Amino acid sequence: MGFRGGGHGGRGARVKMEMRRKGDKIHGRGVGRPSTGAAPNDRRKTHNSRRLHPIPSRMRELAILIPNQPSPPPLPAPMADAPPRPHDPPPRLLQPLRRQGPLPPPPRGLPSRRRCGSSHGWLAITDESPAIFLLNPLTRAKVLLPPLSSFSNVVAFNFYDVGREYTLRAPNGDTYTLNLKQMRDFFIKKVILSSSPSSDDNYIAFAILNQTGDLAFCKNGDQSWKFIEDAKSYCEDVIYCNGLFYAVNKLGEITVCDVHGPSPRVSLICTPPQIGGDMQYVVSSSEELLLITRYLDFEFVDYQFDNVYKTMEFRAYRLDLNGPKWERVMNLGDKMLFLGENSSLALSATDFPGCKGNCIYYTDDYSESNYDGIPGDNDLGVYDLEDGSIEPLPCYPRNSISQLRWPPPIWVTPNPY
Repeated sequence: MGFRGGGHGGRGARVKMEMRRKGDKIHGRGVGRPSTGAAPNDRRKTHNSRRLHPIPSRMRELAILIPNQPSPPPLPAPMADAPPRPHDPPPRLLQPLRRQGPLPPPPRGLPSRRRCGSSHGWLAITDESPAIFLLNPLTRAKVLLPPLSSFSNVVAFNFYDVGREYTLRAPNGDTYTLNLKQMRDFFIKKVILSSSPSSDDNYIAFAILNQTGDLAFCKNGDQSWKFIEDAKSYCEDVIYCNGLFYAVNKLGEITVCDVHGPSPRVSLICTPPQIGGDMQYVVSSSEELLLITRYLDFEFVDYQFDNVYKTMEFRAYRLDLNGPKWERVMNLGDKMLFLGENSSLALSATDFPGCKGNCIYYTDDYSESNYDGIPGDNDLGVYDLEDGSIEPLPCYPRNSISQLRWPPPIWVTPNPY
């Protein structure tokens, strides 16, 4: 996959713009790469990741499914691959696990845990305790992040106050309680990373909160999460690119967050509102910033006797800094996009035989039925921007009663070190 050091979006991907304080418009005058203000080199390494024996090159082609519940034998599942080395076989995006070499068994206790993000080969996971941690599914290395109880809007946590373990403060000052499961499933929407904890001691974790729309972050060694006060409501999606976090709101407006210094710096990209659509994603691709709008509709599922949401359409836009404004994109060329609970990313189809450019590979990142094995017809597939058609993921059952046994997959960029 090729996102080294500069975040998602491919080698050389840059969004060049002049940053100003919040409230000022960001105009399209090109500037140099922004300074990251990196933390001192003597920051202590606090995580417990460990280096295992090198994984054979063939295993870098693995497709990995990390379920929320125990499941049947391994199924081929979504996975974005690492860049090929000179003598490696061609990478393949979707491939059955059972045809590869042995993998370490998954850590015990996953049934009570929930994924809330994927980036740089690490899964962000919460469970029915205050713990938040990162897991490398290939090496089983774990990194602890500050717990759920360390967010400033969490007033108290009492494990023995059964059914209302968490006390939280709402934006209007009122307090309310959540139980362990509610906090696990609904407090955090997504966590992404600036870099891999196994290769960078100065990694930053960045979180979108579900209920309040807040953005928060923590650096390696921090004991608590810090809110970004000037970036509320930019809670649709976030990516890391060239030393900065880019978050998008419901109207397609972008906030740019630099959190490397002692206090966050926030700037806005003031684009005309994007009216319509149900979900927004932001993707860095080939020196461009893309906005992807997802349209949902009801669909009746007879064996569930219920209405469920289904994706009907995606629309793609590229950022024109001369406005700034979003311009509709009808053809992504060789690029294919991967959207879902993962950090949104773009890849070149020519690097992955069997995959198709100008397509969006998407997974279900909004259904409450994703958790605890509740039956649900997961919303995932391959959307072709050329003709608007939707094909099922070739590695996942669809429109079948057997699908009830399978939780939705998540895109993972394997990091075997």
